[in-house]
Amino acid sequence: MATFAQALDLVDDPVLIAEYEAHHRRVWPEVVRALGGIGITQMRIFRLGSRLFMYYEAPDGFDPARDYQAYASDPKCREWDELMRRYQRRAPGTPDGVWWAPMQEVFTLPVP
Repeated sequence: MATFAQALDLVDDPVLIAEYEAHHRRVWPEVVRALGGIGITQMRIFRLGSRLFMYYEAPDGFDPARDYQAYASDPKCREWDELMRRYQRRAPGTPDGVWWAPMQEVFTLPVP
């Protein structure tokens, strides 16, 4: 199993941030099914101010650049993505053509 971490910013507006969080308390079932359908077995999103940190697990060989957006072949998932973009902004340092910026792992706790 592979793990991934990505960052994204939200529009720095308390009303929009509250709306974004409300949407994520009731994620559309099509989105959940489609993410599972591309192999994501675990996903968590954390927020600090307007910065988001997303952690997810997927099968070995999963390539976010290639595989993650495959779930958007479902029209309802594309609609979700378009809705979420209203609230989101690329984080500083995000490569061109990338929305959620990949984060580099710098430490893993050794398990005895």
